[in-house]
Amino acid sequence: MATRILAVVQARMSSTRLPGKVLKPILGRPMLLHQLDRARRATLLDRLVVATSTDDSDDDVVRMCRGSGYDCERGSLHDVLDRFWQIASRDGAEHIVRLTGDCPLTDPAVIDLVVNAHLTTGADYSSNSRPRATWPDGLDVEVVRAGVLEQAWREAVTSSDREHVLPFVWSRPERFHLHTVSSEMNLGHWRWSVDQPLDFEIVETIFAALYPRNPMFGFRDVREFCRENRDTLRHTFGSERGTE
Repeated sequence: MATRILAVVQARMSSTRLPGKVLKPILGRPMLLHQLDRARRATLLDRLVVATSTDDSDDDVVRMCRGSGYDCERGSLHDVLDRFWQIASRDGAEHIVRLTGDCPLTDPAVIDLVVNAHLTTGADYSSNSRPRATWPDGLDVEVVRAGVLEQAWREAVTSSDREHVLPFVWSRPERFHLHTVSSEMNLGHWRWSVDQPLDFEIVETIFAALYPRNPMFGFRDVREFCRENRDTLRHTFGSERGTE
Protein backbone atom coordinates (compact mmCIF):
# COMPACT_ATOMS: atom_id res chain seq x y z
CA MET A 1 0.00 0.00 0.00
CA ALA A 2 1.25 3.48 -0.85
CA THR A 3 2.42 5.69 2.00
CA ARG A 4 -0.56 7.64 3.26
CA ILE A 5 0.10 11.36 3.48
CA LEU A 6 -2.49 13.64 5.03
CA ALA A 7 -2.28 17.41 4.65
CA VAL A 8 -4.03 19.42 7.36
CA VAL A 9 -4.67 23.14 6.95
CA GLN A 10 -5.45 24.81 10.26
CA ALA A 11 -7.85 27.73 9.91
CA ARG A 12 -10.01 29.79 12.23
CA MET A 13 -11.93 33.06 12.13
CA SER A 14 -10.77 34.44 15.49
CA SER A 15 -7.40 35.82 14.46
CA THR A 16 -6.53 38.71 16.78
CA ARG A 17 -4.76 41.01 14.30
CA LEU A 18 -7.05 40.42 11.33
CA PRO A 19 -10.28 38.71 12.41
CA GLY A 20 -11.99 36.65 9.72
CA LYS A 21 -8.96 36.82 7.44
CA VAL A 22 -9.26 33.25 6.16
CA LEU A 23 -12.56 34.08 4.45
CA LYS A 24 -11.69 37.58 3.26
CA PRO A 25 -12.27 37.66 -0.51
CA ILE A 26 -9.47 37.86 -3.05
CA LEU A 27 -10.80 38.35 -6.58
CA GLY A 28 -14.23 37.37 -5.28
CA ARG A 29 -13.16 34.08 -3.64
CA PRO A 30 -12.27 33.43 0.02
CA MET A 31 -8.56 33.57 0.74
CA LEU A 32 -8.64 30.08 2.25
CA LEU A 33 -10.27 28.67 -0.88
CA HIS A 34 -7.42 30.03 -3.01
CA GLN A 35 -4.96 28.28 -0.72
CA LEU A 36 -6.85 24.98 -0.82
CA ASP A 37 -7.06 25.08 -4.61
CA ARG A 38 -3.30 25.55 -4.73
CA ALA A 39 -2.44 22.93 -2.11
CA ARG A 40 -4.55 20.20 -3.70
CA ARG A 41 -2.36 20.34 -6.81
CA ALA A 42 0.51 18.84 -4.80
CA THR A 43 0.98 15.38 -6.26
CA LEU A 44 2.22 13.61 -3.11
CA LEU A 45 -0.81 14.26 -0.91
CA ASP A 46 -3.39 11.53 -0.42
CA ARG A 47 -5.89 13.73 1.40
CA LEU A 48 -6.35 17.41 2.17
CA VAL A 49 -8.49 18.49 5.10
CA VAL A 50 -9.19 21.76 6.88
CA ALA A 51 -8.93 21.65 10.68
CA THR A 52 -11.05 24.33 12.29
CA SER A 53 -12.54 24.66 15.76
CA THR A 54 -15.86 23.81 17.35
CA ASP A 55 -16.33 27.49 18.23
CA ASP A 56 -19.46 29.05 16.70
CA SER A 57 -17.27 31.66 15.00
CA ASP A 58 -15.92 28.94 12.72
CA ASP A 59 -19.28 27.75 11.40
CA ASP A 60 -18.68 29.80 8.25
CA VAL A 61 -15.35 28.06 7.64
CA VAL A 62 -17.15 24.71 7.70
CA ARG A 63 -19.88 25.93 5.35
CA MET A 64 -17.37 27.36 2.90
CA CYS A 65 -15.26 24.20 2.82
CA ARG A 66 -18.13 21.79 2.44
CA GLY A 67 -19.85 23.98 -0.11
CA SER A 68 -16.63 23.98 -2.16
CA GLY A 69 -16.02 20.24 -1.90
CA TYR A 70 -13.26 20.27 0.72
CA ASP A 71 -13.14 18.10 3.83
CA CYS A 72 -13.39 20.03 7.08
CA GLU A 73 -13.16 18.67 10.61
CA ARG A 74 -13.53 20.44 13.95
CA GLY A 75 -11.71 20.29 17.25
CA SER A 76 -10.37 22.35 20.13
CA LEU A 77 -10.05 26.09 19.55
CA HIS A 78 -6.82 26.52 21.50
CA ASP A 79 -5.36 23.00 21.68
CA VAL A 80 -4.50 22.79 18.00
CA LEU A 81 -2.16 19.85 18.60
CA ASP A 82 -5.16 17.85 19.79
CA ARG A 83 -7.12 19.07 16.77
CA PHE A 84 -4.39 17.69 14.49
CA TRP A 85 -3.94 14.40 16.30
CA GLN A 86 -7.64 13.60 16.41
CA ILE A 87 -7.89 14.06 12.64
CA ALA A 88 -4.69 12.13 11.95
CA SER A 89 -5.61 9.22 14.21
CA ARG A 90 -9.05 8.85 12.66
CA ASP A 91 -7.54 8.99 9.19
CA GLY A 92 -4.80 6.45 9.84
CA ALA A 93 -2.21 8.58 8.04
CA GLU A 94 1.46 7.65 8.22
CA HIS A 95 2.72 11.21 7.70
CA ILE A 96 0.99 14.51 8.38
CA VAL A 97 1.68 17.74 6.51
CA ARG A 98 0.93 20.89 8.50
CA LEU A 99 -0.16 24.02 6.64
CA THR A 100 -1.68 27.20 8.07
CA GLY A 101 -4.66 29.02 6.59
CA ASP A 102 -2.92 32.39 6.38
CA CYS A 103 -0.70 31.40 3.44
CA PRO A 104 -2.72 31.86 0.24
CA LEU A 105 0.46 31.80 -1.88
CA THR A 106 1.16 28.20 -0.86
CA ASP A 107 3.00 26.47 -3.71
CA PRO A 108 2.17 22.82 -4.50
CA ALA A 109 5.66 22.28 -5.90
CA VAL A 110 7.17 23.37 -2.58
CA ILE A 111 4.83 21.04 -0.68
CA ASP A 112 5.96 18.16 -2.90
CA LEU A 113 9.61 19.14 -2.45
CA VAL A 114 9.39 19.00 1.35
CA VAL A 115 7.30 15.83 1.42
CA ASN A 116 9.68 14.07 -0.95
CA ALA A 117 12.68 15.09 1.14
CA HIS A 118 10.92 13.85 4.26
CA LEU A 119 10.26 10.44 2.74
CA THR A 120 13.70 10.16 1.14
CA THR A 121 15.66 11.04 4.28
CA GLY A 122 13.48 9.01 6.64
CA ALA A 123 13.22 11.98 8.96
CA ASP A 124 10.84 12.18 11.90
CA TYR A 125 10.13 15.82 11.09
CA SER A 126 10.91 17.85 7.98
CA SER A 127 10.37 21.53 7.28
CA ASN A 128 11.42 24.42 5.10
CA SER A 129 10.90 26.88 7.95
CA ARG A 130 12.51 25.40 11.10
CA PRO A 131 14.84 26.95 11.81
CA ARG A 132 13.61 29.94 9.78
CA ALA A 133 15.45 29.12 6.63
CA THR A 134 15.65 30.42 3.09
CA TRP A 135 12.02 30.34 1.91
CA PRO A 136 9.67 33.34 2.14
CA ASP A 137 7.37 33.36 5.17
CA GLY A 138 4.13 32.11 3.65
CA LEU A 139 5.47 29.03 1.87
CA ASP A 140 5.91 27.11 5.14
CA VAL A 141 5.53 23.33 5.04
CA GLU A 142 6.01 20.95 7.96
CA VAL A 143 5.83 17.15 7.73
CA VAL A 144 5.85 14.78 10.69
CA ARG A 145 5.55 11.04 11.18
CA ALA A 146 2.25 10.04 12.74
CA GLY A 147 3.99 8.25 15.60
CA VAL A 148 6.01 11.36 16.40
CA LEU A 149 2.89 13.53 16.30
CA GLU A 150 1.31 11.12 18.77
CA GLN A 151 4.31 11.45 21.09
CA ALA A 152 3.94 15.23 21.01
CA TRP A 153 0.21 14.94 21.65
CA ARG A 154 0.78 12.69 24.65
CA GLU A 155 3.71 14.55 26.19
CA ALA A 156 3.45 18.26 25.36
CA VAL A 157 2.14 20.28 28.30
CA THR A 158 2.83 23.97 27.62
CA SER A 159 0.14 26.11 26.01
CA SER A 160 2.62 27.17 23.31
CA ASP A 161 3.41 23.56 22.37
CA ARG A 162 -0.29 22.73 22.22
CA GLU A 163 -1.28 25.81 20.22
CA HIS A 164 1.52 25.71 17.65
CA VAL A 165 1.36 21.93 17.14
CA LEU A 166 4.97 20.94 16.49
CA PRO A 167 7.42 22.93 18.68
CA PHE A 168 7.64 19.90 20.98
CA VAL A 169 9.22 18.04 18.06
CA TRP A 170 11.42 20.60 16.31
CA SER A 171 12.86 21.91 19.58
CA ARG A 172 14.25 18.46 20.44
CA PRO A 173 16.94 17.63 17.85
CA GLU A 174 18.60 15.30 20.35
CA ARG A 175 15.47 13.15 20.36
CA PHE A 176 14.06 13.37 16.85
CA HIS A 177 15.59 13.13 13.38
CA LEU A 178 14.97 16.60 11.93
CA HIS A 179 15.51 17.63 8.31
CA THR A 180 15.48 21.14 6.82
CA VAL A 181 14.78 21.79 3.14
CA SER A 182 16.55 24.91 1.87
CA SER A 183 15.62 27.10 -1.07
CA GLU A 184 17.81 27.88 -4.05
CA MET A 185 18.00 31.50 -2.83
CA ASN A 186 17.99 33.12 0.59
CA LEU A 187 14.57 34.78 0.76
CA GLY A 188 13.86 33.99 4.39
CA HIS A 189 13.30 37.68 5.17
CA TRP A 190 10.49 37.98 2.58
CA ARG A 191 6.93 37.96 3.93
CA TRP A 192 4.03 36.45 1.96
CA SER A 193 1.81 35.30 4.82
CA VAL A 194 -1.25 37.25 5.98
CA ASP A 195 -1.19 38.41 9.58
CA GLN A 196 -2.35 42.02 9.35
CA PRO A 197 -4.24 44.30 6.93
CA LEU A 198 -1.15 45.41 4.99
CA ASP A 199 -0.18 41.78 4.38
CA PHE A 200 -3.62 41.15 2.93
CA GLU A 201 -3.40 44.18 0.65
CA ILE A 202 -0.09 42.93 -0.73
CA VAL A 203 -1.46 39.45 -1.39
CA GLU A 204 -4.47 41.02 -3.12
CA THR A 205 -2.09 42.96 -5.37
CA ILE A 206 -0.13 39.83 -6.23
CA PHE A 207 -3.25 37.83 -7.09
CA ALA A 208 -4.71 40.68 -9.15
CA ALA A 209 -1.53 40.81 -11.23
CA LEU A 210 -0.81 37.10 -11.65
CA TYR A 211 -3.99 35.07 -11.24
CA PRO A 212 -5.95 36.30 -14.30
CA ARG A 213 -3.05 35.38 -16.60
CA ASN A 214 -2.18 32.10 -14.91
CA PRO A 215 -4.22 30.76 -11.97
CA MET A 216 -1.46 28.19 -11.36
CA PHE A 217 1.30 30.77 -10.87
CA GLY A 218 4.14 29.58 -8.66
CA PHE A 219 6.49 31.08 -6.12
CA ARG A 220 9.05 32.05 -8.77
CA ASP A 221 6.36 34.15 -10.49
CA VAL A 222 5.61 35.85 -7.18
CA ARG A 223 9.30 36.39 -6.52
CA GLU A 224 9.83 38.09 -9.86
CA PHE A 225 6.70 40.22 -9.51
CA CYS A 226 7.82 41.40 -6.07
CA ARG A 227 11.26 42.30 -7.39
CA GLU A 228 9.78 44.23 -10.31
CA ASN A 229 7.50 46.14 -7.94
CA ARG A 230 9.87 46.54 -5.00
CA ASP A 231 8.83 50.11 -4.15
CA THR A 232 5.10 49.31 -4.09
CA LEU A 233 5.55 46.03 -2.20
CA ARG A 234 8.29 47.15 0.17
CA HIS A 235 6.57 45.56 3.18
CA THR A 236 6.98 42.16 1.52
CA PHE A 237 10.75 42.25 1.85
CA GLY A 238 10.84 42.55 5.63
CA SER A 239 14.27 43.28 7.03
CA GLU A 240 16.81 43.05 4.25
CA ARG A 241 19.07 40.34 5.58
CA GLY A 242 20.85 37.61 3.69
CA THR A 243 21.19 37.55 -0.06
CA GLU A 244 18.68 37.45 -2.85
